[in-house]
Amino acid sequence: MNNSFSATNNRDSSARPYVAGCASRAAERGVHKAVEQLVDVLFSNLRQLFPASVSTALKDPCDEAAAKRQWIAAFVENGITSKQQLSAGMKRARASGSPFWPSPGEFIQWCKQDDYSAVGLPDEDKLYDMVMKYCARRGLYETPEKYPWKTNADYWMVTGLYSTMRAQGLTEQELRVKCRGELREMAARIQSGELIPPPRPQVEKLYVPASTERALVYIGHLKTLLKAKGAKHKGDHLI
Repeated sequence: MNNSFSATNNRDSSARPYVAGCASRAAERGVHKAVEQLVDVLFSNLRQLFPASVSTALKDPCDEAAAKRQWIAAFVENGITSKQQLSAGMKRARASGSPFWPSPGEFIQWCKQDDYSAVGLPDEDKLYDMVMKYCARRGLYETPEKYPWKTNADYWMVTGLYSTMRAQGLTEQELRVKCRGELREMAARIQSGELIPPPRPQVEKLYVPASTERALVYIGHLKTLLKAKGAKHKGDHLI
């Protein structure tokens, strides 16, 4: 009796990973099926916004099917699985003013950008403008903390981006990329339930734009200059 129970228990234990795996695959199939339906609806809507693509890139049904597979994979990989996200992307598509069919990556960014407003954050363009405005007006205020920030998140994002821009000498394009990353990080913090702290004085971080090897070369160069300067002063003293 005990042996029979043990054998049954062992059999059930060995089956659990398989059952779990089947459940996992079933869930994945469910996600893919839902995303397939989203992409079908999306392509139908995008055809109306970008009719030229119907007679070019999507003229061949095989090409359209291949394109849909790529969009489905991109959506799953980037967590675009809801109608709300799709609606956000379509909103940006309607406002794009471009006659060209967007790439999956571009549309995914449109879907995610509206997620920022849901947690009280600006989009990438607005955050960039906020940094530029802060650059122009920061001198009117005694400290960064006394600047008229609308939210705590705005303070941390803008002052952080401003410091990075100055330290690294960022171009406009590089700063926009930083804005994108800053928004993703802040949105994740807020969505996790974190309370963003109010403005408070910060210790400015120093930035060393060099690898270890380049830094050592630079330090060696400074030592050489200091030795040369010391030798010169010694010579002046002897004279």
